[in-house]
Amino acid sequence: MRKLFFITLSLAFFNYSLAQDATVKELKDASQNKPKIPTDTIKKVWKTGGQFNLNINQGSLSNWSAGGDKFSFSLNSAVSLFSHFQKDKHSWDNTVDLAYGIVNTSSLGNRKSNDRIDILSKYGCALHKKLSLTTLFNFRSQFAKGYSYSKNAAGVDSATLTSKGFAPMYVLLSLGLDYKPFDGFSVFVSPITARWVIVSDDSIKHLYSISPDKSARKELGAFLSATFNKDFSKKFNFKSRLDLFSNYNAEPENIDVFWSNILSADITKYIKFNISVDLIYDDNTLNVNPEKGPAPQIMQQMGIGFSYRIRNYKS
Repeated sequence: MRKLFFITLSLAFFNYSLAQDATVKELKDASQNKPKIPTDTIKKVWKTGGQFNLNINQGSLSNWSAGGDKFSFSLNSAVSLFSHFQKDKHSWDNTVDLAYGIVNTSSLGNRKSNDRIDILSKYGCALHKKLSLTTLFNFRSQFAKGYSYSKNAAGVDSATLTSKGFAPMYVLLSLGLDYKPFDGFSVFVSPITARWVIVSDDSIKHLYSISPDKSARKELGAFLSATFNKDFSKKFNFKSRLDLFSNYNAEPENIDVFWSNILSADITKYIKFNISVDLIYDDNTLNVNPEKGPAPQIMQQMGIGFSYRIRNYKS
């Protein structure tokens, strides 16, 4: 009887162990086969990134019968950063563009070839799928002194100071409508825009039509800003921005223009070709040759150099 009892108890324990092993195995299989949450499908509310470009050129001549400068060196650097927020009806688009370039030759010395600070911020609330009520802020200036160069009566180069670091500063604040018909293109229109042209240095105030007893000129007018940014392939990109401003208080038909264009092409992962053309017209900014009056300012640059792209999202 006692032997039968132990046999029965042993069989019961064995069956219980098998049942437990099966349960554990089922739980383990279930955990392994549990569908994973596709985190890549979670929409990001922030997209940030940017690009850094550096172009360097150097040359030297010794006893070169064809002639030329004994030494030349040029450096152009540019940083472009962006930060875009999108959630529900709210959007906030920010860009920062910085650039600086120098040229040094044995005959002319150091001269600046590029100098830019440009910060743009737009905050909008959607009224429609493609239309938003938007507030826009823009700041433009430069890092270092700028000169215009000419020859005097004796044929000697002379330099005239035309600008300084953060002089002039252009500050613009606007309320209007932002229309985005498709990704990469937007048109902002505002009938109510305030703009300040700020120059604190007395020696160059007159170049920007600022009174000697003031450090800024305030303007109220209408403003339009159109931006376009498109990848035509994995290697080619074109970016353009056109700003137009009309001052209600002084000759509104004389529209101020700021137009920036950049075409870039990837040669390798870290080598890029760039060509840029900028056009600026401001009726209140004197020409580098005052006798000619206001005129368009045009800058064109082309180069091949190192490029590095950073971003926190997958394209």
